[in-house]
Amino acid sequence: MQIFDGFKQNLVLAMAGKKNPWGKPTSGGGGDSGGSDGDGPTNGPGGDGPSGSEDGPRNPWLPGGGGGKRRSANIEDIFKNKGPEGPRRAGGGGGGGFQMPELPGGRSWAPLLIVGAAVLWFLFTGVHFIQPGERAVVKTLGNYSRILTPGTEFTAPYPIETVDVENVEEIRVVRIPDGTEEKLILTGDQNLVDLSYVVRWRINDLKDFKFELAEPVTTVGEVAEAAMRASIAEKTLNETFTGQGRAEVQQAVRERMQASLDTYRAGIQVVGVEIAKADPPGAVVEAFRDVSVAEQNADRARNEAEGYAQQTLARAEGGAEAFDKVYQQYRLAPGVTRQRLYYETMERVLANTDKTIVEADGVTPYLPLPEIRRRATASLPEITVQAPATSQAGGQ
Repeated sequence: MQIFDGFKQNLVLAMAGKKNPWGKPTSGGGGDSGGSDGDGPTNGPGGDGPSGSEDGPRNPWLPGGGGGKRRSANIEDIFKNKGPEGPRRAGGGGGGGFQMPELPGGRSWAPLLIVGAAVLWFLFTGVHFIQPGERAVVKTLGNYSRILTPGTEFTAPYPIETVDVENVEEIRVVRIPDGTEEKLILTGDQNLVDLSYVVRWRINDLKDFKFELAEPVTTVGEVAEAAMRASIAEKTLNETFTGQGRAEVQQAVRERMQASLDTYRAGIQVVGVEIAKADPPGAVVEAFRDVSVAEQNADRARNEAEGYAQQTLARAEGGAEAFDKVYQQYRLAPGVTRQRLYYETMERVLANTDKTIVEADGVTPYLPLPEIRRRATASLPEITVQAPATSQAGGQ
């Protein structure tokens, strides 16, 4: 409030012709020449000077009050630490005590400062260090100019030329889907499979990569999804679950992607495609597990049947081969071979029987010794033999 009160008082005095804040008497009065207000002479630093010595009112913002001809401060006054009236005094109202050293001949510092700033700007924006494995595309006023190779390269400073550096040997990865959500794809036998896969790619041509596609990374994901759907549509559900089927799908997706990206001139090389997961949809996963268990049981039964058939066939082939050999001997000596076959057959049949039937007369009755021996062995009581215990008395 005190500030506004003082400003108001000065404004009233100026309007009354007592004092002009710009050092010029008001039109209504004689100014300060009469000295009736006790402020002193008017031709000092705070007055108007001698009559007719000024072309206009003084500039109150110039150092020292702005005596003499009215003009604005220029850059030389600032660097030489002086106003339009002359050198400033150290510690005076014109500023601090710092003073720039003068150049020979009184030249200005401005050209040197401008040149130094230009050199620094060129060093920061015009010198580039390209690392191994990197390439840089140069644009002149927004248009393609050239490609920079590894090493120290020079360009025009910004904004005349701009440089965009990319690592062309880095293997970049796109995961589809990008998260835990399902990605359902229709197979060739009208089934749905939940797939998640990874696409690995790198920059092949930096110029095409920067200027042919607006969103190259997004384009890689979309092309990969289209190629995967086309490849899965050629396979059945079971083929997508097997290792060989997955390998065929991965190879087909990589080839389709590379063909599409080459058509777009994307400057991208597809390094590989890997299927991370191939599962049935979550809503029917239990049913798929039951079907899988049933198929495994069927495969096991089928394998057992095939094994039995092979064993039976092998035995039949062996028997046929043995019969052929016997037949060859029979053709050479029919009687002997017939008698030998009879004896071998009877020996094989009667080897495990306890009864013998004899039809010829005058034959001593057969004594079944094997049966008697078996019965005698079965009727014998079991005898348990125990070792005699050591007497404690004898030990004492």
